[in-house]
Amino acid sequence: MQQSYRYPIGTVGQKWTHKEVQQWRDSRVVQRSYQDDVLVKIEQVSDAFERIQYGELNYQSGKYPLFGFTSKGWDNSKPTVLVTGGVHGYETSGVHGSLLFLKDKAEQYLDSFNLIVVPCVSPWGYEIINRWNPDAVDPNRSFVANSPAPESALVMQFVQGLGVDILAHIDLHETTDSDEQEFRPALAARDGIEFSAGSIPDGFYTVGDTNNPQPELQKAVIESVSKVTHIAPADPDGTIIGSPVVQFGVINYPLQKLGLCAGFTGAQYTTTTEVYPDSNKATAQQCNLAQVAAICGMLDYLRTVL
Repeated sequence: MQQSYRYPIGTVGQKWTHKEVQQWRDSRVVQRSYQDDVLVKIEQVSDAFERIQYGELNYQSGKYPLFGFTSKGWDNSKPTVLVTGGVHGYETSGVHGSLLFLKDKAEQYLDSFNLIVVPCVSPWGYEIINRWNPDAVDPNRSFVANSPAPESALVMQFVQGLGVDILAHIDLHETTDSDEQEFRPALAARDGIEFSAGSIPDGFYTVGDTNNPQPELQKAVIESVSKVTHIAPADPDGTIIGSPVVQFGVINYPLQKLGLCAGFTGAQYTTTTEVYPDSNKATAQQCNLAQVAAICGMLDYLRTVL
């Protein structure tokens, strides 16, 4: 179905120039505080983890220090697992779920794994409640060489600079009603193409790697999350957001080809979570807990196969 809605910025059929990007950026307003919501919680993470400032974003609206955590007492004989949240800063439970995992669950896994946790990759997006960075660039299509998004480039440099092999990487996301109402129309306008309306799945799902799908891992994550919140059913055509459902609650994307965060490490085990925060069946806390359950589901599965 073609959508008649026209995004208020830009000319139909023409890609945005710097003028339209500036117009879009000027129309954004701060709606919440990275300092109050995130940095305060980062300071409260237990001494079992080393807090590392791996960079800083300096935007017109202010400076945003970037933090990651690594296990103290690092043991090279243990496998290493990476958790990333807030690559799309507006996807709230990715940020707060990773922080909740650090607070309540992470220490339980330090006997088996070295952990790296980056709670909020895109703090400007967190404050503005937006998918893009100030240059209208999507960080989660920018995990590539010579990345156009500093958010992506800095977290890649941080992880790669640790000089360790990553066994598994879980990247925490949400699919929201605003994807269809704001962000996909904006994307079509930015790229000078016609917006075609889609659908938003009601529930949690995961995205595996087309080239390395790891179905048993995806199944373990889905089973863990199902104890906390509901799993998204397929649309009548057997898809979720237009991609074929390969097992209950699971679709696959070519992670590296698309420049997605979960693909940049080349890890053997990868998954991207997608929580649905706008459901009338789930609270904000359930969404945070679903992210924690997804991380724990991955780690519990890895314990069984290592």
